[in-house]
Amino acid sequence: MLFISPPFGNYINTSKTTPIRGSFTLNERPGKWMQILKTLRYIPGVGWINKIGLRNPGIDYAVKTYKKGEIISIAIMDKKEIKPILDKIPEDMDIELNISCPNTEKHMIGSGLKPFLNSKRNWCIVKLSPLEKSGTINNLYEEGFRQFHASNTLPSLKGGISGKKITPYTKIIIKYIKSNWDDTIVIAGGGIRTMKDVEEYKKIGADHFSVSSLCFNPIAFLSFYYDFTNPF
Repeated sequence: MLFISPPFGNYINTSKTTPIRGSFTLNERPGKWMQILKTLRYIPGVGWINKIGLRNPGIDYAVKTYKKGEIISIAIMDKKEIKPILDKIPEDMDIELNISCPNTEKHMIGSGLKPFLNSKRNWCIVKLSPLEKSGTINNLYEEGFRQFHASNTLPSLKGGISGKKITPYTKIIIKYIKSNWDDTIVIAGGGIRTMKDVEEYKKIGADHFSVSSLCFNPIAFLSFYYDFTNPF
């Protein structure tokens, strides 16, 4: 399966992809477009960098506009927000818990998330940092999580880095998860440009794949999309 990660998951939805929308926080965090204009940059040899910092219209908007077949990315900035968010979202809403955005004033909450798990959700994914520690992954598994997305943007002084720079980190995480637990599902994201990248991730155990920064180049995305959805 091919997932379209934020921010492009907010806008791209085809019959052969699964969009991930968000990330949404409990309360609105305004100023998204200004922050995009101020911080989104392409640096040759590095990749796309941003400091958007989870600017979004809030979880109420996500619930109001949610459609089956998409996944809502949720970021929790305080443990006190867990219950209010649970009270707002439908029990059968497919979600991704983003515990790894590097561009906010607070670290995302990555523990105590077990209440989000239930049999009514097809997807209850945890999106990991490329620098995620094994202890955090172990704890998430012990809490009951079996779906992981590796990985988010790479932290830097200039913002979160997307693209090929993430690939080595993503591979380490996939190998760790798959070598320890056979019952996990891993979505590989970071630097996917061609089917060769997909095959490399598949060889080390990835079950599904995600793209985001590839969508900055519509021609490259459409070429990859055709190859992915029309295998020989």
